[in-house]
Amino acid sequence: MECVICKNGTTEQGFVTFSMERNNVIIVFKNVPALVCPNCGDFYLTEETTRLLLDKAAKTLEKGVEFEIINFKDAA
Repeated sequence: MECVICKNGTTEQGFVTFSMERNNVIIVFKNVPALVCPNCGDFYLTEETTRLLLDKAAKTLEKGVEFEIINFKDAA
């Protein structure tokens, strides 16, 4: 698909590092599958991947930790 940010790249399947902060907890997900623009680096996640990230984030919040790094490939 054409990148909606730069309008010059066509996204390709790849992997990204994605971080989020919820309730003062920082979660870093490595090796997340995404459609990545080789021109600007912007990326797009599928609905299923987003759901999995949110589910894993909720479990991290339940642990009571302040920071966690998750390898998405191993955790999926």
